[in-house]
Amino acid sequence: MSQISRRSFLGHSAGIVGLGLLTRRARAAEFTLKFGTNQPDAHPLSIHAEAAIDRIREDSGGRVEIKLFTNSLLGNDQDMLSQLRAGALEFQLLSPLILATLVPLASINGIGFAFPDYGAVWSAMDGDLGAFVRTAIGRTGLHVFDKIWDNGYRQITSSSRAIETPQDLKHFKIRVPAGPLFTAMFQDFGAAPASINFNEVYSALQTHLVEGQENPLGVIAAAKLYEVQKYCSMTGHMWDGYWLLANAAAWRKLPPELQEIVAGNFEAAASAEREETARLNATVAGELEAKGMVLNRPDPAPFRAALADAGFYAEWQAKLGPEAWAVLEKYSGRLG
Repeated sequence: MSQISRRSFLGHSAGIVGLGLLTRRARAAEFTLKFGTNQPDAHPLSIHAEAAIDRIREDSGGRVEIKLFTNSLLGNDQDMLSQLRAGALEFQLLSPLILATLVPLASINGIGFAFPDYGAVWSAMDGDLGAFVRTAIGRTGLHVFDKIWDNGYRQITSSSRAIETPQDLKHFKIRVPAGPLFTAMFQDFGAAPASINFNEVYSALQTHLVEGQENPLGVIAAAKLYEVQKYCSMTGHMWDGYWLLANAAAWRKLPPELQEIVAGNFEAAASAEREETARLNATVAGELEAKGMVLNRPDPAPFRAALADAGFYAEWQAKLGPEAWAVLEKYSGRLG
C-alpha cells in the first residue's frame, strides 16, 4: 500500500472540505440580493437592517443572501430608486418625502407640524394613513412592507444663528433633500432651500455653500454635522420615516416561505429600530450639546401660523386631494 504523507493528506482533505463549503455556499445562495440606503453605518437604521439581514440568512438556511450598501454607496436616493424600479437593486429604505417624486401622496406624513407627538405618528402610519399611502405606492409596481421605519422629527441646524421664529428663516440658505415638499415649505418661510445629496451635505456646510440643513437628531449625530454647525433649533417641523421598498418582480420570485422569513425579520427590525431611535432621541440632544452645539426649543405655533398664512396647507390639500387630507386630519386635527 502506498503511503500518503501527512502534508499531502491534509492538503487533500482541506481541498475536499473547501470544496464542500463552496458547494454548500453555492447551493445556499439561491437568491443573492442588494439592499441600499443613504444612511451611514452608525445610524440605527443601518444597524438594524444589517441585523435583520443576518437573521434572514440564518432563518433561510443560507438560501437568501442580502448585501447591505450604506451611506449612498450605490448612488443618491433617486439613483437607487431608479435601480430599484429597473431591477438592479432589490431593496431600498427610502424617505416618503423623496419617494414623493414618484408617488406624490407619499409625502403626506411630512406636512409641516402635522403630528404633535409620536402617539399621533404611529396611530396614523400604522393605521389608515399608512394603509392609504401603501396602496398608492403599490400602484407603481413596487412592493412596500407594512411597517414604516423611524427617521425622526426633523430639526434645523445652522452655522450662523439659532432659529427662534419664522422670521429667522428669511433668506436663510438651507440644504434640503430633493423632495417637493421640503422646497415648498421652506420657500413659504421665505428661506432659500437648495437640494443637495446627503453624502455631500457635510462638505456643503463646511465650505458654507449653505448656512444650514435640517435632519433628525440621530442623523445629525451619526453624520457628525456638529463639527460644521453651531446651532440646533428643535423645530420638529416635520416627521420623517423610511418605507422599505422591494422590486416587485424580485419579490415575487421568492417562494412564499422565504417571503415570510424576509418580511417577518424586516418588520421585526422596523419595530426594534423605532425603539432604539426613541432611546437615542432621549439622549442625543445632550450628547450634541456636549460636542459644542447650542440647542434651542422654539414655539411651533408661530411657524404653523406662518405656513397657514402663506397658503401652504391649502396648496398641499389641493395637491394631495380631499380624501387623503381627510385621512391625515383624522390624526393631526384640522390643519390650516
